[in-house]
Amino acid sequence: MNGFVNFMASTTGRIARIVAGIVLIALGLLVVKDTAGIILAIVGVVPLLAGLLDFCIFAPLFGRPLSGPQIRAGK
Repeated sequence: MNGFVNFMASTTGRIARIVAGIVLIALGLLVVKDTAGIILAIVGVVPLLAGLLDFCIFAPLFGRPLSGPQIRAGK
């Protein structure tokens, strides 16, 4: 799973998280609507912020640091 964490900390992984967050927010607000749509949009904020602020929420589950720069530095 270290390969997954390394990918998520990379530039490509950050872009993927940002895009996934935007898609989830758009789906929640434009397609699903009602309470489920709002919940989906709120869930979409998590990967969006993780990509923008450069942290990986899954990394601590695998014993790696939360910070993207620390993961890339191999700490």
